[in-house]
Amino acid sequence: MKKDIHPSSYRIVVFRDISCDESWLGKSCARSNETVVWEDGKEYPVVKLEISSFSHPFFTGKMKFVDTSGRIDKFNKKFAKFSQKS
Repeated sequence: MKKDIHPSSYRIVVFRDISCDESWLGKSCARSNETVVWEDGKEYPVVKLEISSFSHPFFTGKMKFVDTSGRIDKFNKKFAKFSQKS
């Protein structure tokens, strides 16, 4: 195994799926400004995810519409002028 190939900021973080409010511990280099106290009493950085295997339709078998940033409304506003007949 090669030495010194992993970043020095590789640490344990809490991943939180914000669409279904599920959380789990994992390792990552992702930056985070927020922290949370986990079940073991230790404080870990939090990385928020919009979708994960807990909420993705492929893994859950349920179709669920997730639009957290208003992408559809932004699209409709941008292209509304093209649908109007002149």
